[in-house]
Amino acid sequence: MSTTSATRATILSAGRQALLESGYAALSTRKVAEIAGVPLSQIHYHFGSRHNLVLELLEVENQHLLHRQREMYETELPVWKRWEQACDYLDDDLASGYVRLLHEMTAAGWSDGDVANAVRRMLRGWFELLETTASKASEHLRGLGGFTPAEAAVLAGAPFLGVEALILLGFEDKELPMRSALRKVGELLRSLEEDG
Repeated sequence: MSTTSATRATILSAGRQALLESGYAALSTRKVAEIAGVPLSQIHYHFGSRHNLVLELLEVENQHLLHRQREMYETELPVWKRWEQACDYLDDDLASGYVRLLHEMTAAGWSDGDVANAVRRMLRGWFELLETTASKASEHLRGLGGFTPAEAAVLAGAPFLGVEALILLGFEDKELPMRSALRKVGELLRSLEEDG
């Protein structure tokens, strides 16, 4: 790895740590430079701004997780088993900080068009993957019950985004049975596959 690449990677890692500690609104490039052990000018040299640093960090995390999901969805496991695995990944993604980062940038995108475009592009990748998966799964699920693959993708992806937002707000499963509700969708998919 070149010195430039190593410095960028160090800054991205520090940015991730700082973002998880303080959130997007309070994120300071000075704090990122301090954690990374580099002069502040290096952040501006490599990323141009705090905004660009966070968007690149989100892109790196997003590509890593999309790759993981693609590998899982390309297996020959039954659809319900893949849904179950996605439920398992939810806790991993919360612990890694990716979910918080995604939702912080989503909120920032409500008032910043550039951020909104970047977040939409990333989420579009997830929904395209889900649409492809739904299209392949339709033969095992009796044709998706009249839903198009794109509609099925929305129905598969949106509940996870909603549950993530509720968890980030501090709701516990004892107040709202979020995780068990997601898992029961897997049970429904299992019954559809096994009866088909």
